[in-house]
Amino acid sequence: TDEDETVNQASALWSRPKSEISDEQYNEFYKHVAHDFENPLAHIHARVEGKQEYTQLLYIPSKAPFDLLDRGARHGIKLYVRRVFIMDDAEQLMPLYLRFVRGVVDSNDLPLNVSREILQQSRDIEAIRGGCVKRILGLLEGMADSDDEAEKEKYKTFWQEFGRVLKEGVGEDFANKERIGKLLRFASTQADTTEENVSLADYVSRMKEGQEKIYYVTAETFTAAKNSPHLEIFRKKGIEVLLLSDRVDEWVTSHLTEFDGKPLQSVAKGGLDLGKLEDSAEKEEAEKAADEYKELLEKVKTTLGDKVKDVRVTHRLTDSPSCLVADEYDIGGNLQRILKAAGQNAPASKPILEINPNHPAVQRLKYEETRFDDWANLLLEQATLAEGGSLDDPAGFVKRINDLMLALSLGSAGK
Repeated sequence: TDEDETVNQASALWSRPKSEISDEQYNEFYKHVAHDFENPLAHIHARVEGKQEYTQLLYIPSKAPFDLLDRGARHGIKLYVRRVFIMDDAEQLMPLYLRFVRGVVDSNDLPLNVSREILQQSRDIEAIRGGCVKRILGLLEGMADSDDEAEKEKYKTFWQEFGRVLKEGVGEDFANKERIGKLLRFASTQADTTEENVSLADYVSRMKEGQEKIYYVTAETFTAAKNSPHLEIFRKKGIEVLLLSDRVDEWVTSHLTEFDGKPLQSVAKGGLDLGKLEDSAEKEEAEKAADEYKELLEKVKTTLGDKVKDVRVTHRLTDSPSCLVADEYDIGGNLQRILKAAGQNAPASKPILEINPNHPAVQRLKYEETRFDDWANLLLEQATLAEGGSLDDPAGFVKRINDLMLALSLGSAGK
């Protein structure tokens, strides 16, 4: 093909010493192999000697291709054996989470008649792939950890273009999970902006004295994450929370369960225990409220029936009347919605309704008789909407709101 002729005319650029190759030549070669008009973001050129002998010239593009999120799209690395072109898109040379990498691998050891089938079983290929992954992760680490502003800026560009795909590696590449974990970037309540620039190391360095966990919230959109009622107590206490709104984030947190010895904890799962971050007076007040509201909790639970797993007093809320929480080992509401949207069956699990005893709507419920069922259902429906869920009976919700508004207006008019 024309491309192979170009490579031959360039006298297999990768086989020449690095000192003889200019940046311009590296960039031109990239444009040929990647069919790209833009210069690459970065490249790595290395000759590996030992059990396997091969040369790698690998590039990270500066822009994501339109089909980046399609895990079936074929791109990847061109394979040569002793400068003879063997195949395009040798996907065995790079794992799926690094599918954006372009370039050439030239082996001295593989047979010239190597096929895709042989590649799948080849130990040599496994070793080459492992070597390529290490080089790319090293290249990214060099950018991410650099003190040079230009390199930091490059990593920022890389993350904006390819971060979502790199996240897949947390669950796919067990051997490099920690290295990938260090490369991840997130939005957080520290800046409250959509910019994903917080590393887990940054988060840990800012943890409050006595804080033992890395807290995060997942939602379908950044706005839903930022405004989640589950953040209320964390905002009040100034505890940073990671705001995760990529679909792949649910996958990340299910595989990356700790970092630097600190467990990752969803703010919307299990019983919230802030440990040393909670003072004894707050604990006493919570215990007292749980006792005082015991009868009401039972009544709400009876009203809501099988819509909820349990009803309890909350430690999370300061302003909202209620929120939904997943039991520690149950699947969260956001993941349930993602699976449902993808046409998959989510394991059946009911939410726990937590109510805020300091909220007027909950305090009113203690003395409510005629419209108790409506108010109890409203607490559940509000909490469902606040976490980005949808209602089974939206018309019923609207009618309930209208009826309660009318009852309240008539009540105040009669005073």
